Amino acid sequence: MSRTICLPTLQEDSITSASSRTILLTGVAILCFSANSILCRLALAPDLIDPATFTSVRIVSAAALLSVGVVLKSRHLPRLARANPRSVAAIFLYLVFFSFAYTRLGAGTGALVLIAGVQLTMFCIGLLQGESFSFLSWTGFGVAVAGVLYLLLPGATAPDPLGGALMAMSGAAFGLFTLYARGVGDPEEANAVNMLWCVLPALLVNLAWLADAHASPAGLALGIASGALATGLGYIVWYLALQHLSATHAATVQLSMPAIVALGGVVFLDEPLTTRLLIAAAAMLGGVALVMTQRAGGRR
Repeated sequence: MSRTICLPTLQEDSITSASSRTILLTGVAILCFSANSILCRLALAPDLIDPATFTSVRIVSAAALLSVGVVLKSRHLPRLARANPRSVAAIFLYLVFFSFAYTRLGAGTGALVLIAGVQLTMFCIGLLQGESFSFLSWTGFGVAVAGVLYLLLPGATAPDPLGGALMAMSGAAFGLFTLYARGVGDPEEANAVNMLWCVLPALLVNLAWLADAHASPAGLALGIASGALATGLGYIVWYLALQHLSATHAATVQLSMPAIVALGGVVFLDEPLTTRLLIAAAAMLGGVALVMTQRAGGRR
């Protein structure tokens, strides 16, 4: 009896390698995004720096790192004329609202509201673009919204309403940015240009909050780390991952962020995990995951 030995083809090896690379890039990006929440709270919770200055330091350091990367890779400065105004506006609003929200929210709560804003924005845009939703999708959507409402209901452990609203707007802006980012051919230059265009409006926000401006060396260091590493590096990796992720998968992988941030909040910030937060997280993330599963199933 002859035995046939099946060896992997070059094409199969390439597909496996590409999948592994996408998984790695996505994991690194999610860790960077999660680190932003921890770094921001480490800086703002003890008032080491004001939120406007933190935002400006984050943007300037991210722009500097990304611009150096463009010069090293392409031998030219970032071309500002190639900016996408919608991406610039979305990322700027995300950055500003993010910092101001974290003066009033814990790390885990903030990350949960942020992701809810991201996901619900992407769902609504899909609906407006004519995407059909099954009954289970609408059920998941309703459960996720119920989780948001439960988290924000008045009570002893409810998050600050203004902080929650700011973070929800930050999430909505990042959801738009994620949709605009898909398909960009040069992530390093695209991100560098986005950040460079954000510098001037960030400085204008600084001027508006000049009376409250202050920064310690530790606060500045945390802002630089957030900008250069968690933002600059994170966005390059995220753009690279988005080239091989569907909108559904891009939305789904972000669901891991609140859990990572909440754990970081417990370890680094000594923040408690309240019953309200755990119940809301289960409802929000479970509902969103159900919608994502249905959307992915409908596209096969």
